[in-house]
Amino acid sequence: SPPGLLLLTSFLLYVKEDRASPTRLVCDNRLIQKYIVEAKDMEKRVDQCQALPALSCPAVLPLVDFTFQQWKSKSNETKRREILCDLALLVGAAAAAQGQVSDECGARQLSQLYRHANSFFLLLQTFSWEAGHWEPSCSPHSLEQTHITSIFLTYRQLVQGKLRFFFYDLAKVLCK
Repeated sequence: SPPGLLLLTSFLLYVKEDRASPTRLVCDNRLIQKYIVEAKDMEKRVDQCQALPALSCPAVLPLVDFTFQQWKSKSNETKRREILCDLALLVGAAAAAQGQVSDECGARQLSQLYRHANSFFLLLQTFSWEAGHWEPSCSPHSLEQTHITSIFLTYRQLVQGKLRFFFYDLAKVLCK
C-alpha cells in the first residue's frame, strides 16, 4: 500500500551504504515529526470507527513508558534493540487484531498501523553497532489489552517517545 511503501522507501533511500544509517531520517527532524503526526491521525481515525468490538483474544502490547534519565544511560544499540522488541510486539498485535476485526474502518486503520510499524521494524534491523543481527529473543514488559484503540495509543507513544529520542540521539552522532 502506498503509505507503508512510502515510509519504507523513504527510509531506505536515505540509508548510507557505508554505515547503514538512516541519515536523512535522523538528521531531518521534519520526517520523524511527520510520522508522529501520522500516528496521531491514525489514532483519531480509529476512534471515529463505529462500534469496534473488544478483541476476543487480547493483544499483547509493549509497555513503552520510560524515564528520560534511564533512557540516556543506555547505549544506542541497547535502545535500538529495545525498540525492535516493542515494534515486534506491536506488529504481532496489529496482525492478530486484523484477523478479529470485520469492520472496514477498523480493519483499514489496523492495516495502516501494521505497515508503518513493520516499516520501522525493518529499518531498525538494517543497522547495528554491535556484531551480529537482532534476534527475536527479547522479552519486553508487556500488557494484554482487549481494546483495539490501545494498539494505536501504544504505537503513537512509541513513535512520540522512544523512537523520537532514539533518532535525536543518533543525530548527535551522524549529523555533524
